[in-house]
Amino acid sequence: MITANTARKRFRDVLNGSACVHPGSVFDPVSARIAEDLGFEVGMFAGSIASLTVLGAPDAILLTLTEFADQARRICRASNLALMCDADHGYGNALNVMRTVEELENAGVAGLSIEDTLLPMQFGSPDKVELVSIEEGTGKVKAALDARQDDDLVIVGRTSAAAITDAADAARRLKAYQAAGADALFAVGVRIRADLDVIADATDLPLIVGGIGPDMMDRDYLASRKVRLALQGHQPFAAAVEAIHTALKALRDGTPPSDLKRIASPDLMKQAMRSPSFRDRVRMYLQED
Repeated sequence: MITANTARKRFRDVLNGSACVHPGSVFDPVSARIAEDLGFEVGMFAGSIASLTVLGAPDAILLTLTEFADQARRICRASNLALMCDADHGYGNALNVMRTVEELENAGVAGLSIEDTLLPMQFGSPDKVELVSIEEGTGKVKAALDARQDDDLVIVGRTSAAAITDAADAARRLKAYQAAGADALFAVGVRIRADLDVIADATDLPLIVGGIGPDMMDRDYLASRKVRLALQGHQPFAAAVEAIHTALKALRDGTPPSDLKRIASPDLMKQAMRSPSFRDRVRMYLQED
C-alpha cells in the first residue's frame, strides 16, 4: 500500500499536468480497487453517492461527517487510488469545515472540495438552491487551509453559481477562493463553452468541472481551458443497483443461481478481493513451518 502523502502527490501531479482526465466514480473498497486496476488516475467519492451508499437516502444532506469520513477511510484503506472527495459545505460553518478537513485528512483522502451552497435546505425554500456570500465561502476556504496538516492535501474551492446565478458570478467566487489560497477550483453546472471561457479567463488555478454540457465533453478542449478533472457522473453506483436488482429478482422468480447472467468471474472476484495477498498472509502467519 502507498501512503496517503504519496497519493496526494500523485493527485497534485494530475492537477499540475497538461491533460484532462476523467476520475473513476467510486463508493466502497471494491469499486475503488476496480477503478485502480483499470488505470484511473483519480477516484471521486461524491456526497450524493455517499448518502446512497451509507444511508440508502437521496442527497438531502442527511449524512453526517463521521459517516462520510468512515466510508472514505474504508476506501483509502483498501486501495492505492488517489481519492478526491466532495465534502459538500463542510458540514456547517467555517469551524465545522476545519473539523471536516481534520477527519478527511486522517481518513487518507488526496483532496476535498468545499462548496458555497447554502446547506442544509432552509425552511420555506426546499426547491430553491441558494449560495452563501462570497465572504463566507472565502472564510471556509481559509479555514480548510488552516486545518490541514499535510501541505500536499489538496483543498478545492467549489461553486455551483454557473447553474444558479451566472458564469460571471461563478468567476467572481472562484477568483476569491483562488486569492484565499485554494489549490484548485471546482465549477459545477457549466453548460456551454462560453461560460467555461469566462471562468477560465478569470482564474489561474487547475479547474475541476462537473455537470457540464454534453457538447463540452472534449478532453482536448477542456485541457486547453485548464480543466484537469472532468466528472462524467456517477453511473457505476446506478449500474451496481441495477445488477443487484436484476440478480435478486431472477433468484426470487426461480432462476437457479448457476443460470444467472453477467456475474463476476471467479478470477475477477479474486482480483477485487485481493485474494492472492491474503493467501500469502495465511501462509506466512498461520501455517506451521
